[in-house]
Amino acid sequence: MDVKIEQEWKAQLSSEFEEEYFRLLTDFVREEYSRNTVYPAGRNIFKAFERCPFGSVKVVILGQDPYHEPEQAHGLCFSVREGVPFPPSLVNIFKEVESDTGAPFPQSGDLTRWADQGVLLLNATLTVRARQAGSHQNKGWERFTDAVVRRLDAGRDNIVYILWGAYAGRKGDFINRQRNLVLTSAHPSPLSSYRGFFGNKHFSRANDYLIACGKTPINW
Repeated sequence: MDVKIEQEWKAQLSSEFEEEYFRLLTDFVREEYSRNTVYPAGRNIFKAFERCPFGSVKVVILGQDPYHEPEQAHGLCFSVREGVPFPPSLVNIFKEVESDTGAPFPQSGDLTRWADQGVLLLNATLTVRARQAGSHQNKGWERFTDAVVRRLDAGRDNIVYILWGAYAGRKGDFINRQRNLVLTSAHPSPLSSYRGFFGNKHFSRANDYLIACGKTPINW
């Protein structure tokens, strides 16, 4: 199957695109876009890969679903388009960045600036029906994004994996912790942020590790 995705990732994931589950997933997603309002826009489904090629990945942040309210999702987990009000989880992420690194609270919730520095902002499920959280779960996306993490684990070393919440934590079960740094904590959602997200210092810890590995740190 000819999937329109960044060329480095296409080479890494080509075998997935020939699997039966991916054909069924593609059929499901096409049907959903034809009958319902689905986020993000079709052109942005693989935006995380376009902005952060396989060989450029330094940090992986794992989310769950795209935002399901209008104008928010644009293909990068936790990110919203320019000018869109910040969802509560993103507000808490920026509070922790500010507390941890001293970086000022940003004016924009568009995290493309992180992606362009080597942060793969990957949701486990890459599409969602409008106003129906979790509506595209268990259709094949999770298997595909598991394959993404496995390819990175097999082909790259010294990557920082940032896993917030139990769902993301389970997705990191097969990451080699001898060759990479895996950071886990509570999710930044207001329901859990005070149970270990605030004060986790993941942003400075990620940069300390990247510097120790001879890599340029992220300007959070």
